Amino acid sequence: MQRAIISDIHGNFEALTAVLGRIGDIGVDEIICLGDIIGYGPNPLECLDTVIDRCQLTILGNHDQAAIFDPDGFNPIAMKAIYWTREQLENDTADLEQADRRWDFLGELPRRHDEGEYLFVHGSPRDPTNEYVFPETVYERDLLALLMSRIERVCFQGHTHIPGIFTESGAFVSPDECDHYFRLDAGKCMLNVGSVGQPRDGDARSCFVVLDTEERSVRYHRVEYDADKTREKIYGIPDLDNMLGDRLMTGR
Repeated sequence: MQRAIISDIHGNFEALTAVLGRIGDIGVDEIICLGDIIGYGPNPLECLDTVIDRCQLTILGNHDQAAIFDPDGFNPIAMKAIYWTREQLENDTADLEQADRRWDFLGELPRRHDEGEYLFVHGSPRDPTNEYVFPETVYERDLLALLMSRIERVCFQGHTHIPGIFTESGAFVSPDECDHYFRLDAGKCMLNVGSVGQPRDGDARSCFVVLDTEERSVRYHRVEYDADKTREKIYGIPDLDNMLGDRLMTGR
């Protein structure tokens, strides 16, 4: 079985469309989304509708959670963006049935999905929704050991928008360092799948992975999309800071 795993779309419909196009070319058995469908970007409704229709499993992200409840721990730019996103959800009266479907979907998203050797979260094995695990975590040996103790074999996660693999031996392996291919047969690991809609590793292209359960491997994919179009949409929305569009051009 091949499973495409995407995360951190953040209302970027151009990026999501491009990624789904590549996934369609690859031909996978199912698509898993690790959350943050919305927040930051200009097309929350379109991204939500697409994920609802296309993904077989979706995990709750912190921005998805913030759209339902009061945002906590957000910087002013992110806070303003999530309130604008919530307004889009609340004020869409063109199709009330679809509007209700979105709220129901968000309200029912699981914080984690455990399949034994495979764990799917947004943040970390310890805090599935909110904990950031950055590459620098490998220098915090006790924390890394604690996180690894919470998983059976492999944890797939997003949240930081920085793709790469945390190994049980205490290394962080970027996609470039493993030629975008990693076998899952060398002990426990936490694997960040990167971001579809707002990459932050210096590469402006969308990022996702394909898990091959028979081969027990993952392959990272990068996809170009029309970031200029997304940026211009953001520029046209006063409640979305221009920085949210500018950062798309550099992957930061």
